[in-house]
Order: sequence, then C-alpha cells, then structure tokens
Amino acid sequence: MRKMILIFVIVGLVVGLTAGCTQEAAVDTSTIVISQGVDATTLDPHMHAETTTTNITIQIFDRLFMRDSDMKLQPHLAESITLLEDGSWELKLKEDIFFHNGEPFNAESVLFSIERILDPQQGSPQIANLNMIEKVDIIDDTTLRIWTKTPYPLMAERLSLEMVPPKYIQENGREYFAEHPVGTGPYRFVRWVKDEEIVLEANNEYWQGAPAIQEVLFRPIPENAVRLAALQTGDVDLAVNVPPHQVETVEQAQGCRIESVPSGRFIFLQLVANQGGLMGDKKVRQALNYAVDVPSVIEHVLGGRGIPSTQPLTPYDFGYNPDVEGYRYDPQKARELLAEAGYPEGIEITLDVPSGRYAMDKEVAEALVGQMAEAGIDATLQINEWGVHITKLLDKQMEHAFLIGWGTSLFDADATLFPQLHSQQRLTYFGDEQLDRLLEQARSCMDAAERESLYHQAVERVVEEAPFVFLYQQEDIYGVSDRLVWEPRADELILVDSMALK
Repeated sequence: MRKMILIFVIVGLVVGLTAGCTQEAAVDTSTIVISQGVDATTLDPHMHAETTTTNITIQIFDRLFMRDSDMKLQPHLAESITLLEDGSWELKLKEDIFFHNGEPFNAESVLFSIERILDPQQGSPQIANLNMIEKVDIIDDTTLRIWTKTPYPLMAERLSLEMVPPKYIQENGREYFAEHPVGTGPYRFVRWVKDEEIVLEANNEYWQGAPAIQEVLFRPIPENAVRLAALQTGDVDLAVNVPPHQVETVEQAQGCRIESVPSGRFIFLQLVANQGGLMGDKKVRQALNYAVDVPSVIEHVLGGRGIPSTQPLTPYDFGYNPDVEGYRYDPQKARELLAEAGYPEGIEITLDVPSGRYAMDKEVAEALVGQMAEAGIDATLQINEWGVHITKLLDKQMEHAFLIGWGTSLFDADATLFPQLHSQQRLTYFGDEQLDRLLEQARSCMDAAERESLYHQAVERVVEEAPFVFLYQQEDIYGVSDRLVWEPRADELILVDSMALK
C-alpha cells in the first residue's frame, strides 16, 4: 500500500492536476475502485452509525425499506407494512430470498435483527432508531406484528435497516461476523485488508438480478491530493470529497468529471455540555457560536460549496424551522458572554477533528481555531484518525468540543434530534428536560401538523441552549471516471448495483 501511495504522489507531482484522467488501468475489466477518505470501522451493519461504513455494508446487506433516487421510501425486502386498528403494524416480507451462505431470509431474520439492535448488551449505536418498539411477534415465515410503546408515525422509515443472518452469527460469533459479513445483498464479501482495501464480488444469484459490475474495491485514501491523483491515473473510478478548489481542474481534465449534490448532511461542533465544566455553561456555548464566521469558512475553505446552518436540521428534513435565524459572527459578543460566564480573560479548549472523513475537515477546523482566537478562545486542535475519533465519541472521551457530521436517510427531525440530543441516548452530550419532553411528544404524535409544530419548538430550544456550534450543510462533490455511469444521491449512499460501465 505504501508503494501504491508513493506512486500516486509522484504521479500527482509530475503530471499535476491538469494532466487529465487516463483510463488504461481498468478499461477492459468489470472491476471498479471506489475511494473514500476513511476505512470501515466494522462490517457489522448494526454496530456503527457512519455513512462511510454504510457505503460498504449496503452492498452486502439489504434493508427492509429503501429510498429510491428521488428519496421516496419503497419496500425492499419487505412487501408491505400496514397500521392496524389496534395500533400495531403488520409487516409482510418478500419470499424466496436467501443469504449468501444459503440461509433463508424470513421473519426469524427480521426478529433477530431488531432484537439484536435493541439488546443493550450489544451496544449498538442504532438502538435509538428502534427503542420505540415494545415487542415483535412472528405470525408466519413472511409476516410479523410490531407493537410500539406509544403511537409512532415512522415505522416504515425506521425499518430501513440491514437484515443479518441469525444462524450464521450464532454459529460464528459477533467478532467473526464483523470481519466476515454475510447478507442478502448484491455483493458478497471477499476480503478486508484493514486500511488498504475491501474487496466484494457480484452476487450473481441476487434476487433482483445479477449486478452489472462484477467486482468492487473500496480503498481508503485519506489525503485529497493522493485520492485525486489516483482518479487521474485510472486507479480509482469514484473519489469522494473532492476539495472545492480542485473542482475546476477535474472538470477541465479528460476522462473524468465532477458530480455533486446538496447533501442531507450538516457539519457542526458538538459540545460536551452534560459533564459540567466549561461547556456546561450556556453562555460559553453561545459564545462559541458567535466566535465562528461560517460564511467565511464556506467561501475561503470550501470554495463556496456549502450552506450556513441555522439549526441542527437541513431543509430536506421534516421539522426544519425556516423562521430560525441562528447565530451570526460577532467576536465582541462572544467576549462579553465569556466575561458574563466568569471568564473575562478568555478560555482554553480542546477541539477534536477527524482527518479525511469530511471534505476539508482538518482545514475547516484550522480556520475555526483562528477565528476563535479573535474572541478570546484558545483552541488546541486534536487531529484523529476516523476510527479513533468515532471511538472517542462513543466512549465519551471527548473533552470540550469535536467536529462531526450528521445525515440520515430518514429525512425527519426524529432521526437527528432524538439520538443526538435526548438526554438518555448514547450519542448525546447534552441533557435538557424541556427538550426531552418535546422530542418524546413529537415522536409519538400521529398528526403531521402538530408534530411539525413540536419540532419547530424543539429546534428553537436547541438553538437557544446551543449544545452545538452550528456550521454548514455540505455539498457532496465526487470525482468520477467517464467510464462509470452513476449519479450521486442526496443521502450520500453509493449503490454499486445501480452503476454500469460504458
């Protein structure tokens, strides 16, 4: 791998980014290479909450429900879901579908997958997605009945989760499964060399038909320049997170192109607000929001490719509050708030940031550190490899603030606000009884207008309490080989079985 990276760097230095993209490396094959900035943290689809890992596991595993290219929810492994008069849900499954090891997909698979996520001993970061479920009964091989603790309007959306094989996991164990996954999806697992590549081969017996592309390699390349050099030489067919300042260069090159789409993901600083200390003070948290000049970051670091956030939702999301103005850049106001909080000389904080996970993530953080200094905030940057970053987040090892992104395929406030901000959830670094009540009421409200009103109130509360530093809605920018037929999605999913080679 070191040799390969060295070759990429040398090629990039010699030919420059104006050299154009060559196709010789793979033009006559049915293999494609996709490069993200980070490797998977696990291949167990229930034990992570990262889109980069999902982009690998979604090739191996199928969901009960999936969104189409227009982001409309459609049955996938499920046949239908119906709300019954007693308030329960009847879930019907498709027949004659099998896991890669020959194990049948059926109601037992669904029950096992749901109970696995809900089991506290498993430690799934997805538990908040399903904890409204009270019980699940198997009616027959293709029918289940699901009861919720309170009325819940988004059951089909919440069942957009990957199905796993019960017997295979029981026989081999969780650790083995996490590195040797078996699903029902369009691609079978071949091998995983950590931090180098994950290789998948087409499941030619796939229930929706054999994929057009026979082999796909996922190669993590954290450095943007190296990733783009690999695109140019034809060693990579799809490169994520193209730096905005390189967009024009790629557009002018031969053999590759830019594809982009406004994302459902927003980038923010999460503040450690529930452990006392500096971030336990609302005025300090508000000061941090006044201390950052987000439009300047978007213009000078992201090349104008981003939209300032006023709240922890995007306009795609049900519950987005268009009347919230958010914070503006005002370093003097930040200093005044710090003084009122008892810190007239300013404060010192640690800012954790991943490298290579989000477009220009390290550069964005460096710009924020410089801006904060103008407001009397001395921020020390701690740059983490992505696996380390997410482990620190889940294990509550963050000290003051950390950069993170959040986006879901649910496009509903419940999918963001509840897991991120309800005081009893694993991912939260915040606790507020008033917000908890609003979120609980909203997620059990079956009236859409009333539910939207509750989320508008919740958003107002979040902006006032400032558990985040609100940054921007990102634009997803991809470098794509011209031999690849593909268009990006707003939910960031890269579905290889929807691709073709020219």
